[in-house]
Amino acid sequence: MTDCVFCRIVAGEAPATKVYEDDTLCAFLDIRPIARGHMLVVPKQHATELEDLDAELGAYVFRAGHRLALAVRRSTLAADGANLLLNDGTAAFQTVPHVHLHVIPRKHGDKFRFATGFLLRRPHDAQSTAVAIQGGIAALERDEKPGHSGKLGMEGPDEGAQQ
Repeated sequence: MTDCVFCRIVAGEAPATKVYEDDTLCAFLDIRPIARGHMLVVPKQHATELEDLDAELGAYVFRAGHRLALAVRRSTLAADGANLLLNDGTAAFQTVPHVHLHVIPRKHGDKFRFATGFLLRRPHDAQSTAVAIQGGIAALERDEKPGHSGKLGMEGPDEGAQQ
């Protein structure tokens, strides 16, 4: 879908600071972050809303969000937690018509900073933020038990069914 900005990002036709990518999804920094490390996880296959999204693919997107939330805890961003948020449809404030999961790092006591970030949504140093998150992904993978695939330690939506 050429008029979709997220499809263009996935295809490498629009700029984005990617923090993770595999055959199924792409995660990149939000250009209007609420907090440093605010990422979007998008399926590469276009789906406008949840109704258009295969359930297994949706589960894979959420598993990736879960892993990225753990990664920001292990990164130099030193998050204490994360908000995972998916706005489904314009009634739910979805502004880009491509399913995407927000992963927003949080710290204890950041309520005022979080509220300010929600209103101002100013970018942080994207490159150093991406490097910090990728370092967290590497740390998470080192902490994992042997046998994880290296794709955020996950199987894709079709890989688990073959076993």
